[in-house]
Amino acid sequence: MTSCKDALKNWETKTGEVAVEAVAIKLYAQNPPITKMDASLNSLDNCEHLSLSTNSIDRLIPLPGLKKLRILSVGRNCLKKLEKLDDVAGSLEEIWASYNFISNLDGLHNLTNLEVLYLSNNKIKDCAELGKLAGLSKLRDILLIGNPCYDGMEKADQRRAVLAQLPNIAKIDGEMVTAADREPAAEE
Repeated sequence: MTSCKDALKNWETKTGEVAVEAVAIKLYAQNPPITKMDASLNSLDNCEHLSLSTNSIDRLIPLPGLKKLRILSVGRNCLKKLEKLDDVAGSLEEIWASYNFISNLDGLHNLTNLEVLYLSNNKIKDCAELGKLAGLSKLRDILLIGNPCYDGMEKADQRRAVLAQLPNIAKIDGEMVTAADREPAAEE
């Protein structure tokens, strides 16, 4: 396995940048893959976009050192939960977590600046889980394609199910929400 510390050293060598000064750090597709996040990530004071996609990470760790983190990319890993994000709740605007094993949306309710949530191809079984996000007033874009909650549903029904839980969402599965989409959802 590659540690985050080693991945950061390799990234610095490859890019010529200093990790603690960088705004965007891409540690995706490490070979061998990163399996565990570690404390070395908390030295990334200036990081606004952290990409850890396409590794084998099975859980998130607290990230108190990433006060400027806006985009967290953790797609194509082994995550079962999106948790321990309290330290970045005030700055985090986007989570890209498609192709994982996420089955619930616990732990996201306090991400007050979250605008984008990509969760395609996960294990969310019930659209009612989206109700846990109802308090996120800035959430405008969600991606859920490939989750069991959509099984057996037509596209229009999928959109209605999402809108029933998140009536203010602007974009579902890559398509803008229209007035026609909103009418049937408002009736439910």
